[in-house]
Amino acid sequence: MIGNPNTGKSTLFNALSGSRALTGNYPGVTVEKKISRMTCGDRAVDLIDLPGTYSLAPRTLDEMVAVNVLLGKQSDVRAPDVVICIVDASNIERNLYLVSQVLDMALPTIVVLNMCDVAAARGIQIDVPALSKRLGLPVIKTEAHRKRGLDELRSTIVSVAAVAPTHHLDRPPIFPAAFAAECEQLGAMLTSLGKPQTPYFLLERLLLDVGGYLEGHFVDGQASQLTAHLVGARERLAAQGVKVPAAEARLRYEWIRNILEGVLTRPASRPVTVSDKLDSFLTHRVAGLVVFALLMLGMFQAIYTGAKPLMELCDAGKDRVGNVVGGWLPAGMLNSLVVDGIIGGVGAVLVFLPQITLLFLFMAILEDCGYMARAAFLVDRLMTRLGLSGKSFVPLMSSFACAVPGILATRVIENRRDRMTTILVAPLMSCSARQPVYVLMATAFVPATTVLGGWQLPTLVVFGMTFLGALVAVPIAWLLKKTVFRGETPPFVMELPSYKWPSPGVIFNRVYEQAREFVVRAGTLIMATTVLIWGAGYFPGDHSRVDELTAQIEALQADPTRAEEHAEEIDDLVSQQNQMRGQLLEESYLGRFGHAIEPAVRPLGWDWRIGVGVMASFPAREVIVTTLGTIYSLGSSVEADDRNLVSAVQAARWPDGRPVYNVPVAVSIMVFFALCAQCASTLLVIRRETNSWRWPVFTFCYMTALAYLGALLAYQIGRLWS
Repeated sequence: MIGNPNTGKSTLFNALSGSRALTGNYPGVTVEKKISRMTCGDRAVDLIDLPGTYSLAPRTLDEMVAVNVLLGKQSDVRAPDVVICIVDASNIERNLYLVSQVLDMALPTIVVLNMCDVAAARGIQIDVPALSKRLGLPVIKTEAHRKRGLDELRSTIVSVAAVAPTHHLDRPPIFPAAFAAECEQLGAMLTSLGKPQTPYFLLERLLLDVGGYLEGHFVDGQASQLTAHLVGARERLAAQGVKVPAAEARLRYEWIRNILEGVLTRPASRPVTVSDKLDSFLTHRVAGLVVFALLMLGMFQAIYTGAKPLMELCDAGKDRVGNVVGGWLPAGMLNSLVVDGIIGGVGAVLVFLPQITLLFLFMAILEDCGYMARAAFLVDRLMTRLGLSGKSFVPLMSSFACAVPGILATRVIENRRDRMTTILVAPLMSCSARQPVYVLMATAFVPATTVLGGWQLPTLVVFGMTFLGALVAVPIAWLLKKTVFRGETPPFVMELPSYKWPSPGVIFNRVYEQAREFVVRAGTLIMATTVLIWGAGYFPGDHSRVDELTAQIEALQADPTRAEEHAEEIDDLVSQQNQMRGQLLEESYLGRFGHAIEPAVRPLGWDWRIGVGVMASFPAREVIVTTLGTIYSLGSSVEADDRNLVSAVQAARWPDGRPVYNVPVAVSIMVFFALCAQCASTLLVIRRETNSWRWPVFTFCYMTALAYLGALLAYQIGRLWS
């Protein structure tokens, strides 16, 4: 399946396959491969969803992969038996441009007219049988979101796959005979250079794409000969009125106009659509920005309040699992490892799954309904002043959910300087993993009052901290574009798709994949980190007395009929146990390390416990909640708004009796987490996307320095102010 962006391709893919796709990367590249198995009659079919593209003139890695898959030259993927071209029926002229390029490949092809309901609402009529006859291809009408036309499409796939492609003489040629002659000469020349049987489509693209991706691919040891031949061929074509590359668009659109003559009927005047009315307000340079800000604020309010019941349910389930497993294991090191290290550590992070899933859900809805493209348009003026374009907006917005998919989304940015700048500032967007820190500090030190007509003050603090990174990214991006990635910013051109109701299937699959990635991450990287922290905090102390207290507590709890009688004694034993654990922790390897780094973090207002929590969270930010729960002798089964953890944070004292935490310290911690690169996954994906360790190291160093400086200023200024 191939098509322009915003043609409903993903919706049709999900509707056809009826199941989740297998996702991964094509071998050797970082372009996502999306394949789903479906049944057409008695045939099993592998459906491949190619990256959305406007053209097969490859300028980016995504487009090059699409070309290679269609030509059967992509490793790990067979040559296609059928190509399904998805066309937006309401914008058929531009969409047929890509179809015309696919036709040049002489592959068995089906044209799918999707979004026919949108076209009908605009008064657009298409004579489908006539269009099919002129193209020499089957043309199927579908409405993917309503699952209309799918049975006809499935049967057509089987019938087209069984017939070899033919050249349709009644289909008018796109290019003149002189162009075909030059392609033949180029093919003969490449054969003489040891590159026989070059597909005709590639010969076309070599002539048309001046200095393009393919020219660089073919130019190797015979650079001068091939370059000289291409220059000569283009000069001969220009003399006959075919001046490349401009001639391609002119000739293809002339061909499209001839194909559509008598096939396409439009109303005399374009009706004002609902999308037009919405855009007059939502893209207004003032009102549009206000709506955007309110949408973002409302989203965070909903996430902060709406996820709480589900988080409490997850927390109760985590505690239940910990208690059951702890009851199976004897008291001792193994019990502590499994219950405190693994279940408590990973569970404390999974508690945030409802909150993070809500964030993924809102982001997916905004993107699928068409609003995200409007937001990119709104901020293009600001982006241009930074040396970027509006194309950087969607990757940066995606980074608010998680920087990893945000960085992967930069593949759509053709300009390398803009792409690199976007990659390096994307980690400054406050991802979902930072939310637990903001929630903990806001719950402990921000009064739960309502301001500004009903907004909760903790929500506003979390909202402000969330966008602090984006604010700091502005001068960082400007500085990078003025120094390391100096150059002109290309003009920003993008399509504003029609507003539509989000597809439940597309939304579900997108949220599911992102939530699954979070769970997998919690079960691998975060679990490994928490186990290491547990080991550093457990050894080398003698825990026999703690185990004895555990046995006494369990013995008293074993008789439920006398629970009230033993309640006070149990509380006293638990208090002794927590105090002893705290003392053992301070004497452990983790505690010794914390005391060693305390002089470096004292200027930030932190003690050794905060320093240990922050250092332990460098592989993954969420780990700090678990670490603080362990450090403050609460066990690791705590969450960010756990009242015991909040109380412990509020009660923490320096040796001289002063509170460790106060508002300046809380702000200092939040600022540090807002600006620091505490995510191994993000650094690894930067390495993969840039193909160098230089840039993840640079990102880690500049963000860590920025975070330390920001936290230092926040604490010192806050202390003077208070």
